[in-house]
Amino acid sequence: MQKRHLLVAAAAALVAGMLPAAAQTFPSRPVTMIIPFAAGGPTDVVARIVAESMSKALGQAIVIENVAGAGGTTGSTRLTTAQPDGHTIMIGHTGTHAASVALYPNLRYHPVNDFSPIGLVNTNAILLTAKKTLPPNNLTEFVAWLKANERTANNAHAGIGSVSHTTCLLLHAIIGVKPQSVPYRGTGPAMNDLVAGQVDYLCDQVVNVAPQVRAGTIKAFAVAQQSRNAALPDVPTTTEAGLPAYQVVVWNAMLAPKGTPEPVIAKLNEALRAALADPNVKARLTELGADLPEASLATPAGLRAFIEAEIAKWTPVIRAAGVTASN
Repeated sequence: MQKRHLLVAAAAALVAGMLPAAAQTFPSRPVTMIIPFAAGGPTDVVARIVAESMSKALGQAIVIENVAGAGGTTGSTRLTTAQPDGHTIMIGHTGTHAASVALYPNLRYHPVNDFSPIGLVNTNAILLTAKKTLPPNNLTEFVAWLKANERTANNAHAGIGSVSHTTCLLLHAIIGVKPQSVPYRGTGPAMNDLVAGQVDYLCDQVVNVAPQVRAGTIKAFAVAQQSRNAALPDVPTTTEAGLPAYQVVVWNAMLAPKGTPEPVIAKLNEALRAALADPNVKARLTELGADLPEASLATPAGLRAFIEAEIAKWTPVIRAAGVTASN
């Protein structure tokens, strides 16, 4: 028995001694970054900007792998099976690591327990927009219109579990309505029909809707955060517009497989923070309408606590709406 204990202790000491060595040699080859959505979307665009800068800090290329499907849960599941050595990471977001818990009864991972958090990458403002011919001209008028036309009003979104879907679910819960839902295969076709006047309104990220707002092809009622967005400074906040309860943060976060050594996580976090401090990265993200995270959230511990809070926030909203999805 004593011999067995000695062997276990020796093995533990060997593993402990290997961890710093692993950090010293990491990364020893290109790093794969899984994006659980199609190329060209807001998460993909942000990830590529950040990855380009991170690769300089790491001294190795970061190769983007788009693994779309099932609201981003397919790519997220892929990461849980990857070798936990830091050479495979991912960018998850509000849908894959918060709303997914309530949306997918058979979700094959736990957003907190099955990943090693690296840090929050950015947050995105949500904008409430409508077709140009919709009668309301401000948020207060829109809320009154939606209550009066609940049965006939239709809400366009990019599919169940998408950001444009869940953020409008929160809006509906606050107002106390359940209008018609019109799902699309992406924000692009949803926006096309909004511009054409075939659907009534859409909740989505500033990154996606800002060009149409600037062009005047759709209406913008409010941005759902406490301060105005730099990309659309003339659009009021929901607090200014009369609905302060509607505050929603959509985010992108960097994660590694569960069990990735802490020294490796620390090196990845250091590279992430260096990228977010890069003036070129900051300028490009700001131009898109993305906001950089608070310093405390750009850490592994801060991100873990943040995701736990986001799950607690979105779960009752989605369950109250009675919406589920399959993966």
